[in-house]
Amino acid sequence: MSFLNRCLMLCCLCLLSFVSVASAGDGLQVGVAETDITPPVGFPMAGYYHERLAEGQIDPLQAKAIVFREGDTAGALVVCDLIGIATDLSKEVRRLAAEQTGIPAENIVLAATHSHTAPDYMKELYLYLGKEKQQPLRAKYIQKLINGPVEAIVAANKAAKPAQLETGAAIQKTPVAFNRRFVMKDGSVKTWQSLKNPNVIRAAGPIDPRIELLAIKDAKDGSYEGVLSNFALHLDTVGGTRWSADYPFFIQQTLREALGKDVISIFGTGCCGDINHSNPSASVRNKVDFIGNSLGESIKEELPKLEPVKSTGLTVQTQVVDLPLQDASQPEVKRSIELLKVAHAGGKVDFFEHVTAYKKMILDQMRHKKPYAETKQHITWGLSRSLAGIGETLPVDVTVMTIGNEVAIVCLPGEVFVELGLAIKQASPFKTTIIVELSNAVETIYIPHRAAYAGGSYEVTNSNLQPGSGEMLVETSLRLLRQAAASRAD
Repeated sequence: MSFLNRCLMLCCLCLLSFVSVASAGDGLQVGVAETDITPPVGFPMAGYYHERLAEGQIDPLQAKAIVFREGDTAGALVVCDLIGIATDLSKEVRRLAAEQTGIPAENIVLAATHSHTAPDYMKELYLYLGKEKQQPLRAKYIQKLINGPVEAIVAANKAAKPAQLETGAAIQKTPVAFNRRFVMKDGSVKTWQSLKNPNVIRAAGPIDPRIELLAIKDAKDGSYEGVLSNFALHLDTVGGTRWSADYPFFIQQTLREALGKDVISIFGTGCCGDINHSNPSASVRNKVDFIGNSLGESIKEELPKLEPVKSTGLTVQTQVVDLPLQDASQPEVKRSIELLKVAHAGGKVDFFEHVTAYKKMILDQMRHKKPYAETKQHITWGLSRSLAGIGETLPVDVTVMTIGNEVAIVCLPGEVFVELGLAIKQASPFKTTIIVELSNAVETIYIPHRAAYAGGSYEVTNSNLQPGSGEMLVETSLRLLRQAAASRAD
């Protein structure tokens, strides 16, 4: 190991903090841990279709892990303050974490919160894995980005002990989440509308007001060690060019003020592909601190009401689902290159055409063994070594972890529409069903339900998948949930 790598590892370990806990007398072991994954100033920021370099930091970005172990069964979920999880990153982290913990790679889930004030790392990861030339500052951060989640999983696994688990859900009564798609008088669907627009008929879908909760308490003294929370709301509430974890940071601050400074708050983003924070009936948007503090207060008020998890018994199941991809023809790719050149030069390009052009470049590298374009010359996010030339379908993981008869954690790829998440919750045989989107793969981009494709607009334009893909994820999730429930009943 080089001197630089040893220094980097020592820095990661210095930044590492963890606590350990679990469920007494029944063999279930639980551990939680967190590491810092904040990029340096000058690294590219994610979230939009133009390069912007970070100028500072508002609050740190972290990778937060929870590990469940019982007998020969183990599973890990690590949630990162990132805009998405590239399949390349997921594969590398899972491989390394599996080697160091013995947890099977397929039982490890790497999820993103979807912060838009997080790094645009995918091109740099692509260059790093291919040992191609890149700026030393950026290469150094990619090492940190890979090592951080691995360190969190390793520490959580090492820290796992018996704990007292409690579960339930808070209802978010203060309005902070709104369906952002609207049915118009002409029958179309449009995203980001105001109710003052006379052509708006209604919101095109619901919200999910439930904040699903799993509290982890010390088995001896009952003190809180960690809280896993889950809510369906897009993370794009900060803006600017400074690193920020967005509203989950304020959830953590609220919980630490109430429960202790060492409590680890793990926030998994729910199915919110069509949900954001902009109130269509108001002229002023809710601010990040208002949203995070409000959610934090709702969680804090509900914690004393949570019910103990009476029975344990851990199951972890993962199934690969082959989702049908859209295509990118040679004329479409040629047209996309022309549009992206104009956009990169500062010229005016229609937003939806810009989105489509970017998407076609991603699809070109995935669908074709010999892409029509040299992809890395035209885009940053969406580049992938492990998915290059994958063909007509995109293989993604659906992972389901269950604890006893009461708790299920469902991990899905991409930005999933709320209706799909609600369908899983409503049919789940588990009282608490925590659905974490943006897990292990972001290359799907949005995952609308089938009916949304008929309405169109932004989320449909920005999906790489064929209609029906979302329903495939629902069916797979429910099949795994029912198998877990049946095994418990037996």
